[in-house]
Amino acid sequence: MTLMTGASRPATRHDRRPTVLVVDDEQSYRDALASGLSQEGFVVECAADGEEALDRFVQFHPDLVLVDVMLPDQSGLELCRRLRALAPVPVIMVTAKDAEVDVVLALELGASDYVAKPFRLRELVARMRAVLRRGSSEAREPGDDVLVAGGIRLDTSRREVTVDGRPVELARKEFDLLALLMSHAGQVVTRERCIDRIWWDQDLADTRTLDTHMKRLRRKIERDPANPRHLVTVRGVGFRFES
Repeated sequence: MTLMTGASRPATRHDRRPTVLVVDDEQSYRDALASGLSQEGFVVECAADGEEALDRFVQFHPDLVLVDVMLPDQSGLELCRRLRALAPVPVIMVTAKDAEVDVVLALELGASDYVAKPFRLRELVARMRAVLRRGSSEAREPGDDVLVAGGIRLDTSRREVTVDGRPVELARKEFDLLALLMSHAGQVVTRERCIDRIWWDQDLADTRTLDTHMKRLRRKIERDPANPRHLVTVRGVGFRFES
């Protein structure tokens, strides 16, 4: 099995295996993660800091990037922003700092997910594959006014929603909330962003209004609202639409 590192040839799009760029300043961590991910079927490239990561990103064109928050030359959050400005490639933040403020900043800057150290390789691989799967399964119909995922079809121009072909009546804010989450399928949308986008014309003192609308939306969308499949809560951060 071939492991690609900084000295190896860059992967091409002819490779069938998913490609991942690992950005971390600890050599032992990079080596261990690269070895483990290679055994899991990924083609791996590594970078020790932000500037090297940007160079590798342009040369390597990865399907996914793993970025540590603490880098020697710049913040991983800043690197995430710069990577997302270059191309809409999913980024997973890997960090020992699991404080809510760091998570929220990462997600606001475009990160698709985050995982806190220490973690098990199996958990990380599952998250990586889920992010890649979401990216490849998202579907938009002509005009970009129809979102389709997980049996749910949302027409933003007609403001119509069907679930498994069944029409569902949603209140205005419920529709807007679902549209926001579906348009960012696979990514965590923070509670603050939900409120800013949906209740921009109101000054909400707390988030109970958002929680109430989410509960109502789940009752109309989910087969089992108590154990939602699509409208998933990311504890302490926000919500994510799963297809």
